[in-house]
Amino acid sequence: MGISVSQSKAVSLYKHPKRFFILSTLIPLVLWFVAGFISRITPYEDKFLNIASILAFIGLLAPIVVAFIFISKEPRLRRDVNGRFFNFREVKPLYLLLACLIMPVSILLAQSISLLFGYSHKQFIITGEFTFSSGIFPVWFLLIIAPVLEELAWHTYGTDSIHTKYNIFKTSLLFAVYWGIWHLPLTTIRDYYQSNVVEESWIYGLNFLVSIIPYVLLMNWLYYKTGRNIIITIIFHITAGFFNELFAPHPDSKIIQTVLLCGLATMVVLKEKQLFFQHQ
Repeated sequence: MGISVSQSKAVSLYKHPKRFFILSTLIPLVLWFVAGFISRITPYEDKFLNIASILAFIGLLAPIVVAFIFISKEPRLRRDVNGRFFNFREVKPLYLLLACLIMPVSILLAQSISLLFGYSHKQFIITGEFTFSSGIFPVWFLLIIAPVLEELAWHTYGTDSIHTKYNIFKTSLLFAVYWGIWHLPLTTIRDYYQSNVVEESWIYGLNFLVSIIPYVLLMNWLYYKTGRNIIITIIFHITAGFFNELFAPHPDSKIIQTVLLCGLATMVVLKEKQLFFQHQ
């Protein structure tokens, strides 16, 4: 089943994808490259990373500020967005459960599969340690606030603005490519997650980019199946980062997770052809 006629009419209100994504890219791009430069000033000092983290956080805020400006100018957009925070009557419990479980179950299953190849059972230990640092901000804070801020931009304005031009499948693929590129400047910031992943091995950096594709397909499936509920996407996004840090998965387990997510996304797309391929 595709999205309803009323949803299609609401989506059609989001008319400026080019402006939104250009502004949501250029502002973080400048701030994050500056942050990357500052974070690597030698000799290394915490104060440099702290300054870099503040600039990085301001860059993270940019898309939501852009979305707010676009939405605030149009009363119909404001009503639509406000309604999508509280439309839980349209959310079947199954989709809420899936939003909570897909990412943690996939990493636990990936770690279990890795045991068959000789990887350590210590991956399942909750160490309380994180694989990256975030300057002045606690890592646990960023693991929660970053998904909230991103989804308040991507799924208030961004995703629907692409969907005015393309079906959900193409919308998801285009956004996945964009989102991967959007993250690239973060690889320049010392000790940040993306930076550490790339420095560990190019293949792990490539896996991060590839994993975005099934991740976005699954997130948008949940988004449109729940009447474009924004809270669902925030939950899904938080679980993705939080549970990969809660445990201690080997980087190769994350590759296995990507394979699992690709398989699940493929099954979902094939089952939900009408949803993904209907014309807007």
